Amino acid sequence: MSHVSFRARGEDVALEADYVVVGSGAGGATAAVTLARGGAEVALVEAGAWRDPEHYPSSTYGAMRDLFDDWGAQVTRGRALWPIVQARTMGGTTVINSAICVRTPGDIFAQWERERGVGGDALAARVWAAQDRVEAELCVEEVPPAARGRSNTLAMLGAERRGYESHWIHRYAKGCEGTGQCLQGCRKLRKQSTNLNYVPEVLERGGHVLSCAPVARVTLEGNRAVGVEGRFEHPRGGGAGARFTVRARRAVVLAASVTHTPVILKASGVRSPALGEGFRSHPGTGVFGVYDDPVDMNTGATQGWASTAFRDEPGLKLETLSIPFEMVASRLAGGGLELMKRLVEYRHIAMWVHAVRAETVGTVRRGLFGKPVVRYTLNGADMRRFREGIQLVAQTHVAAGAKKLILGIYGMPYSITPDQVGMLADAPLDPRAYIAVLSHLFGGCTMGADPTTSVTDGAGRVHGYEGLVVADGSVIPSNLGVNPQHTIMGLAQVFAEDLLARA
Repeated sequence: MSHVSFRARGEDVALEADYVVVGSGAGGATAAVTLARGGAEVALVEAGAWRDPEHYPSSTYGAMRDLFDDWGAQVTRGRALWPIVQARTMGGTTVINSAICVRTPGDIFAQWERERGVGGDALAARVWAAQDRVEAELCVEEVPPAARGRSNTLAMLGAERRGYESHWIHRYAKGCEGTGQCLQGCRKLRKQSTNLNYVPEVLERGGHVLSCAPVARVTLEGNRAVGVEGRFEHPRGGGAGARFTVRARRAVVLAASVTHTPVILKASGVRSPALGEGFRSHPGTGVFGVYDDPVDMNTGATQGWASTAFRDEPGLKLETLSIPFEMVASRLAGGGLELMKRLVEYRHIAMWVHAVRAETVGTVRRGLFGKPVVRYTLNGADMRRFREGIQLVAQTHVAAGAKKLILGIYGMPYSITPDQVGMLADAPLDPRAYIAVLSHLFGGCTMGADPTTSVTDGAGRVHGYEGLVVADGSVIPSNLGVNPQHTIMGLAQVFAEDLLARA
């Protein structure tokens, strides 16, 4: 076993293994550990650095510098420049997300079978069985009462008073202490990100791990994938280091993310009319509720409450989300003395968000210097859902007792009182008016039976190529309407089991 990190120029690295897995997040780490448990020699290649929890940053600035992909600066190209949230570190986005665990809804498998010719009851049974195993291994549990904090309990109260169903979130966390540090990485070792479990197990089982090693391309011999190649990148400053090549005796598994996997395939010469197509997401935004008594939203689980009552109609998910002080400051209008006055309310603020189960479809392309370019603009129907989500969140705040709401919507007042919530029915339908973010991504290498409209088949195999499998969110051909990590992990385990069965 070996862990190879940054190497300077002149120290080229060459390795060989049965399987090469690109990416160490939900998909890559799950695929890698499944292959290793099956007796295979695995090389796991991660673009980001390996940082242990004691080295996680405590500030948002530090998290963007050390853990986020491209400092969190990747944005959609379209009517609005909305940020795309992804990590670039060992463990992938499992390090910086809120560890939310939601089983794949049954209607999703039926939809895939109906629309794409893959999925159905057989895949559903296998994915759910895999999810059972993941839940046991990663200590999935409901947010414990001691870690809920006032923001989450207020949201539960508001939902009860509004009369819709909601729940405490189930998370990959063992005894959450409610320190509110999910976005910067959990220094308490409670969140079960894959850098703490699956990646070390790959090493223990005789595998290899490369970090600071962004893959430039898959090496192809004819139509067969035989390895990957790239150049090490310094974890601070990004300076180019030595070259690396990793040969695969059996197969290459790509799990570099929805934005990077299509770009790597394109750079490798893979030809598919569907490559980079079918990008989907959960765009969302938040509303601040200001309460008479202190909320202290960073005390308690970062995300502890949610509702999927509106998943089908109008197509929304509601959640709590506690963000650090400096991010709150960045969302409040004004500067100088005016901003300082507004920040006096910080301890009294609760932030709750909505995510749209959007029908809008975008693209992922290879841009300048090989970086991904996502083109995506919400259509009119999705913007109406977006606006309806804001109204639902605002109404829940009012039901919970908020004395005013801070909107963050261009063209509307800085804040409104409970009797003014009706104004939101006429909020702008222009995406540029909102501070929004894309947090759950799908597509770009979508599954399907037809090679003209899909990149991979129902086992993640790239159409027309041998030994090349995709095992991340880019294979998901529809918007789930729920958090995708559990679906990605379930699919990755199934795809890896199929690879072992074919070996």
